[in-house]
Amino acid sequence: MQRTITRIHDFKLPTAILGACLLDDHRELIAACMDGVYRVEIESKKYDRIGQHESYASSAVFVPGQQVAITAGYDGKLKWFSVKDNALQREQKVHSFWSWDMAVSKDHRWLASVTGQYLAGDYKYAPAQELEPCVKILDAADGRLIHALSHVPSVQSVVFSHNSQYVAAGNLMGQVRVWDVQSGAQVGGFESKDFTSWGIIKSHCYLGGIFAMEFTPDDAHLIVCGMGDMRDPMAGNGKQLWQRWDWKEGKLISQTNEKQSGEGLMEAIALHPSMESFLMGGRLRGGEWNAALFDLASGERIGTIKSGYRITQMLFNHQGQLIVVGGQGQPGKSNDGKFPDFGRVEIYEINS
Repeated sequence: MQRTITRIHDFKLPTAILGACLLDDHRELIAACMDGVYRVEIESKKYDRIGQHESYASSAVFVPGQQVAITAGYDGKLKWFSVKDNALQREQKVHSFWSWDMAVSKDHRWLASVTGQYLAGDYKYAPAQELEPCVKILDAADGRLIHALSHVPSVQSVVFSHNSQYVAAGNLMGQVRVWDVQSGAQVGGFESKDFTSWGIIKSHCYLGGIFAMEFTPDDAHLIVCGMGDMRDPMAGNGKQLWQRWDWKEGKLISQTNEKQSGEGLMEAIALHPSMESFLMGGRLRGGEWNAALFDLASGERIGTIKSGYRITQMLFNHQGQLIVVGGQGQPGKSNDGKFPDFGRVEIYEINS
């Protein structure tokens, strides 16, 4: 059954939002932006910049028991902010390179942050070995390092299972590894070559990769997204692609219907609160949508959004409304030293 997705609220932030999380009452969010960390009142559209990283802030998560928001950034640091007074409680250098993505386990015990710099390792431009472990698991309360896990750089996405038992990480080569959180042992994984491309017009690097993942409600499968094979990698004209994998068996179950996708890099996945559908969103290169709702059982597309900007994360609030964040292009010309706002926040209702 097709669903109608209607925008009901929107506003701007000064710079593009790369990650976000909702606070306790879901009336506020923490936004990890290009120029810092913002606390945002959604209804009033008011915001304050409460902190900064030395480069872009890339991710944000909320830990209810501690009443802290934790952000990660391209400076390789994690920062703990009190939601009571916005004070910086702790900062910790976790990676020597960027933190591409960060996640918190569903029981709020663990953090996972992923890194890695793509460097050519041979004349065919296969990735060189990692310069540091690309996947770090930490105690969310005190930042204590629990596991440092190896992957092929760069690792661009990470997610915990719903039962908090597993953590999965995906890289630019379309390779996913899954570990047991307690032991640090690798317990599954797979490789999909559909997410990485040289294209007909070759670039001296691999482009594409897996940019977001989500476990299915029973934790048996992983839904991953990115961009399919490209004619011209520099143009980003690959297929809007998700795939569903049995991660224990390394078996592809289903993927985007060929007739239901356009072109563009997909960077975000979110399960609907009903656990009967999921959304995928990102950038639009060609086609009719840059976010779409898919039936979890059949994989059929049942609703679309054409936002007009890059979507980096999607969240659901207590009312079942969809919160979409991202950025629209690059800043234009400054007006008396101030650039036009290009961060975006939108709220949508999803109806049958």
